Amino acid sequence: MGYAVKSLPTQMGREAISPFGERRYNSWNDHIKARYGGRVQKVSIAAGFTCPNRDGLIGTGGCTFCNNAGFTPGYLDHRQSITEQIDAGLHFLSRRYPRTQQYIAFFQSYSNTYGELERLRDCYEQALSHPQIGGLAIGTRPDCLSEEILDYLEVLAQEHLIELEIGVESCNDAALARVNRGHDFAVSVAAIRRAAKHGLEVTAHLILGLPEESHQSMLEGASQLSALPIRALKLHQLQLIRGTELAHEWQCNPDAVPLLGEQAYISLLADFVERLSPAILLQRLGVEIPPSLKLAPHWNLRLYEIAPRLSAELARRGSWQGCRYRSATPSPV
Repeated sequence: MGYAVKSLPTQMGREAISPFGERRYNSWNDHIKARYGGRVQKVSIAAGFTCPNRDGLIGTGGCTFCNNAGFTPGYLDHRQSITEQIDAGLHFLSRRYPRTQQYIAFFQSYSNTYGELERLRDCYEQALSHPQIGGLAIGTRPDCLSEEILDYLEVLAQEHLIELEIGVESCNDAALARVNRGHDFAVSVAAIRRAAKHGLEVTAHLILGLPEESHQSMLEGASQLSALPIRALKLHQLQLIRGTELAHEWQCNPDAVPLLGEQAYISLLADFVERLSPAILLQRLGVEIPPSLKLAPHWNLRLYEIAPRLSAELARRGSWQGCRYRSATPSPV
């Protein structure tokens, strides 16, 4: 891969001016508010899909870090219909975020493009038929995106906001193999490029701190993702959820699954963001697991504190998103 190096600020320090204001990074929330005139909130849906890494198509047991219960909102009841789930979510979210301008149905649990097209169409169109839903966010794996499905999503995107969230998780093949991901980074690269060719807005999902990752490999991931047609990025720290294989490994031997501390994570985030393309929107910077499900690490840092802590660290350095970004000529995959 060849790089054309962008010039860095001549003097890094407090006097250096961030193009993103006080945040010092390209915030998805700010972009959405400007685009829609206010807050846009996602309503989570569990549509009953599974995963090819669980049902035996490519593997069983799933990724060793995965327990969807750790990321499922308390209001969500998978036994309800899609319409009932949306109504329950709206009831909860409208009280918590009363100034929301628009709602998007978020197909969150497992791989939500993994199924027959007719079933997918039925689920998506049930959600879009709800009078308060203006679009879809669809979480899935990069190996669950057939041309047939992408063609259909391209048609939907002509009339609705369609955000395709692709679980990349790592740009390091050794880390992906270590957590039984079932695909390598090249599969993610190809899926992102194919989705973008269909005119879809792609959000990539990345976990920082997986076993086999190094500080340097994660920073290289920022450059690799920056070379792809990604609209937004969700980042979160590795957390060990009870009942997962990775949690069991850590209980048997903590040295086998090293975990990031609070300040180490903020420093890593700052290093990563400095090297990330300034065009990529940062949609999420961390995650918070219910205490009853989380095994480790135990931080005093709450989710809502991560964004201001990152901004403060970037301000301390006199840096911002993309200040160390190098534009890359993508290598063919």
